[in-house]
Amino acid sequence: MSDTTCHMSISLDGFAAGPDQSREDPLGKRGIEVHGWHLGDERANEADATAEGWLMRPRGAYVMGRNMFGPIRGEWDEDWDGWWGPEPPYHAPVFVLTHHAREPVEMEGGTSFHFVTEGFDAAYAQAREVAGEDGVDIAGGASTVRQALAAGVIDELTLDVTPVLLGSGERLFDGIESFDFEPVEALHSPLTTHIRYRRK
Repeated sequence: MSDTTCHMSISLDGFAAGPDQSREDPLGKRGIEVHGWHLGDERANEADATAEGWLMRPRGAYVMGRNMFGPIRGEWDEDWDGWWGPEPPYHAPVFVLTHHAREPVEMEGGTSFHFVTEGFDAAYAQAREVAGEDGVDIAGGASTVRQALAAGVIDELTLDVTPVLLGSGERLFDGIESFDFEPVEALHSPLTTHIRYRRK
């Protein structure tokens, strides 16, 4: 069985996004500070480039939450196809958790968004079915990652811990009672520390 991966950037106080996420601030207030190592104009050093390679490695399918897909809440009352433009970076099926049904959206480059209303387990099962040996990635956001951790499906978890304090927002590990992983690799840069964990 191929691995299920997850790669998340967090602040030193554990937030994956700042408060008040919106169309103008998709990562919340100051949330971009957590992601500067790969969204900024320059990489600090080779560690960041290596970690970005981990982040962008191709996977067979992805699972993400609706908050990560876009800022629209409730019914789909406008045409929204994600933050990434006509060719998202996934190039594979993406299963989006939502409470509101919607027809799949086909994008350029092989990305297709499928909207799953039956919960995390159903979305993950669908992703596993189509991913084959290429594996599944839990793409975020924090709530979806928490559900994946609670379900025990993540084999490899990479955290980019950025030395900033957000104070509030979407905390990655709220409600998670155990951490059954061990570090297998750590890379350091002035912008962040990249830690790759494997399930024990």
